Amino acid sequence: MNKAMIIGNLTRDPEVNTTASGISVCRFTVAVTRPFKRDETDFISCVAWRKSAELISQYVRKGNKIAITGYIQTGSYEKDGIKRYTTDLIVEDFEFLTPKGQGGTGNQDAPPPPKESGLFEDEKSDFEPLDDEQMPF
Repeated sequence: MNKAMIIGNLTRDPEVNTTASGISVCRFTVAVTRPFKRDETDFISCVAWRKSAELISQYVRKGNKIAITGYIQTGSYEKDGIKRYTTDLIVEDFEFLTPKGQGGTGNQDAPPPPKESGLFEDEKSDFEPLDDEQMPF
């Protein structure tokens, strides 16, 4: 199983690009402190694709805290005759942890991230809790 979960702060603003086929890709680095050695930090390179890339680039800035779940992907490329190796955390799911208007250097006037609606959102206002006498058991 290849699964990774991290919580940390962005080291710089995310960089978003579009592939030749029109797919959004966002690269950013998250600083994560080690659990038992608070003075040691790992810098995790992350890559988000499609809608995740667009949302992260729009709402997260340097210094913001984010939680990420994904998988580790390794690769290599050659530059100037030297083979270089890469390790990235590919984002599958994420959650913004910095409250709106706090931390980071980003756009504080940006609208809040889209709210995910529940199945019965329209029915919430009609909900009235049952008292003990109305319970069927």
